[in-house]
Amino acid sequence: MRDVLLPERHKQQNFFICDVFDSYKDDTASMEHPVFSLSTKPDFRVLVYENNGYRVEIKPSYTGLATIHDKDILLYLASNLMNAKNNNEPIAQVVRFVAYDYLIATNKKTSGIQYKQLKDGLSRLKGTVIQTNIKTNNVEVTREFSLIDEWGVVKEDNNQRMVAVEVKLSDWFYNSILGNDVLTIDKDYFRLRKPTERRIYELARKHCGNQVTWKIKLGNLKIKLGITSPVRTLRFNIKKMVETNHLPEYNISLENDVVMFTRKGATKEQKTFDKLPKHISNKEIEKHAKRGESYDQARGRLMLKKLKEGTKLK
Repeated sequence: MRDVLLPERHKQQNFFICDVFDSYKDDTASMEHPVFSLSTKPDFRVLVYENNGYRVEIKPSYTGLATIHDKDILLYLASNLMNAKNNNEPIAQVVRFVAYDYLIATNKKTSGIQYKQLKDGLSRLKGTVIQTNIKTNNVEVTREFSLIDEWGVVKEDNNQRMVAVEVKLSDWFYNSILGNDVLTIDKDYFRLRKPTERRIYELARKHCGNQVTWKIKLGNLKIKLGITSPVRTLRFNIKKMVETNHLPEYNISLENDVVMFTRKGATKEQKTFDKLPKHISNKEIEKHAKRGESYDQARGRLMLKKLKEGTKLK
């Protein structure tokens, strides 16, 4: 049986990529709502999701809906922008990046087909239209927009591969960056093979937050995933994930059609963190986090330090 996770393809990344991508970022709005198609084939459905007063309608272009694998482009750009922002560097809505660096950072192969898939993904991100009233940066947006406003190849090498790419982010997505509406995700997210597993990880990361556990009924999980398959199929897939236990950061259990996510390696100290006040800013956490330390571990350690010393972090 093949490995459950994709291989780690680029263990020896260059120093710049390592520095930026010790901390991968995902925007909380699309973590909560099923914006991206989980299909591995071109998906031409119009998706509608309604929950707690929010409505999301996603319309495909002639190339189909943007997929959760296309979202890797947005994760890469969000990570770059948040890294610059946390280092007090200027950021802009138009971002230029090197295609090769993107492939390395998101654990993809670097063959010619990957460059074509990057182009196709950018096209789907531009063509997919979203109508929503989701809030980002405390602003409620009720209108239609694309996930990116425009994109272009700045330069191509002799093999006609994309070398440099320029992307203008949508106001909706860029507002997430400006408002720090992002969460750190595990780098092994990019090793998850199945689209549904990636979406499940996003939901666990979003809803567990600084807690040790999160529970959700199987039927409600199906709605949040945005899938059309019956509940029995999801139940079967969850049981398989329980057996393999390969989801980054979280253990999964299933009992009486209630799915429970528990943070892996949760200690008494981490449970103490959950009870602490949450007035440390994301910027402070990013600044003081140690290499290899998760977001929640860093927050808890810094909170305990504050309480013990009675001082403010600089």
